[in-house]
Amino acid sequence: MKRNDIDSGNTFDFGRTSEGYARYRDIYPQSMYERLIGSGVGKPGQEILDLGSGTAVLPVNMCGTGARFTSTDISENQIAFGRKVTEERGIHNISFKVCSAEDTGFADNSFDAVTAVQCFHYFDAEKAAAEIRRVLKPNGLFCKVFMDWLPYEDEVIAEMEQTVLKYNPDWSGGGFREFRYSFPDWAKNRFELDSVQSYDEVLTFTKEAWLNRVMTCRGVGASLSKEKTEEFKREYGGLLEKYDDILYLKHQIHIEIYRKI
Repeated sequence: MKRNDIDSGNTFDFGRTSEGYARYRDIYPQSMYERLIGSGVGKPGQEILDLGSGTAVLPVNMCGTGARFTSTDISENQIAFGRKVTEERGIHNISFKVCSAEDTGFADNSFDAVTAVQCFHYFDAEKAAAEIRRVLKPNGLFCKVFMDWLPYEDEVIAEMEQTVLKYNPDWSGGGFREFRYSFPDWAKNRFELDSVQSYDEVLTFTKEAWLNRVMTCRGVGASLSKEKTEEFKREYGGLLEKYDDILYLKHQIHIEIYRKI
């Protein structure tokens, strides 16, 4: 995948990180899932389409709600590891499909809700919004979620970003500041805003888990050569040695719920 507005147009592929992604990217806090359920996403019997699903993190964590999930991603490898996770856990109410968010191939009015977690900025927003509206049932919900670390509030995160930039100067995934919401152009004449929730939460990692989580980020495992990725791992792993065994890292979670009009 490549976009001119991301990493100076350099190519990246999360499929290269799928094994680590499946093990180390299940990091969203329980509070996020509770807020989604409280917003009407995950009701028993709902049909929910998860776009840009990666290794099916959201469907796996919400499959106990009684909703039925369809996990989709453009990467065959991500979907393959998502299937593996569900098979290992004995989960049977998640189906899978390799497809883009802009052209899913599903019938009109197929889903009660559509979710996109940590991925909408990779889509063609206008085309994806039109496709989301098409596959949603009347009055259906679109849930857009983004979570990021806060480098200006944590030295561990700031040092990590500096190290990623040392190896990948074109990486544009750092420097996150508090998000300011405004109603997006892609939603106009398609959706009405149901709710917006932004809040901070401290996530807990072992140093090993944090290192491997960083290895799956776009600026490292999804774009660097195998040799550079291993070099980064050695250097950043060494930098982490000075910190306590358990890291408490502040993140911001932003949830937008839209309703089809």
